[in-house]
Amino acid sequence: MKTLLPAAAAAAFLAYQAPAFAEDLEFLLINDSSADLVEFNVSPASSSNWEDNLMDGGYLAPGYEIGVVIADGATTCVYDIRGSFDDGSEAEDYGLDLCDLGEYTFTD
Repeated sequence: MKTLLPAAAAAAFLAYQAPAFAEDLEFLLINDSSADLVEFNVSPASSSNWEDNLMDGGYLAPGYEIGVVIADGATTCVYDIRGSFDDGSEAEDYGLDLCDLGEYTFTD
């Protein structure tokens, strides 16, 4: 059974388990696609690997949004984003300046 993440729990769920740093980045993740977002990865652009799935058993339904906090202690603002959907589709975006982003929307 899938679990739709309530906004408050999801914000805490999506935050990396690390103490707060001045470099913490926050943005709104919006699913404006037609499928459930079932996997969400954010990695520093300098990394050759994707970080862990931040949805980890949950999902973000179409038309919903959630706050994301990246509290990894890194001093970079430039990250790559990947989303996987329950219909098998994927979306990747590279070199995003999350310090200035404010929000990110997945669309079809």
